[in-house]
Amino acid sequence: MKKRHEQKLIILSIGLLICFGIPVSLLFNSEKEVFGFPRILIYIFSVWMISILISLFIVKKYDE
Repeated sequence: MKKRHEQKLIILSIGLLICFGIPVSLLFNSEKEVFGFPRILIYIFSVWMISILISLFIVKKYDE
């Protein structure tokens, strides 16, 4: 893997650290529900799924 692809994965990791940080996560911690699930769970699992898809795209597209 080239250096620039590793840098993209590092940037993704830093972005995930910010997204899963306490101040940002507490923005979604409320009593409101979406389809019967708390908003915090929807946020955590959607960020997790998006990060998996982005990392899959980076690894598959630039796998050399």
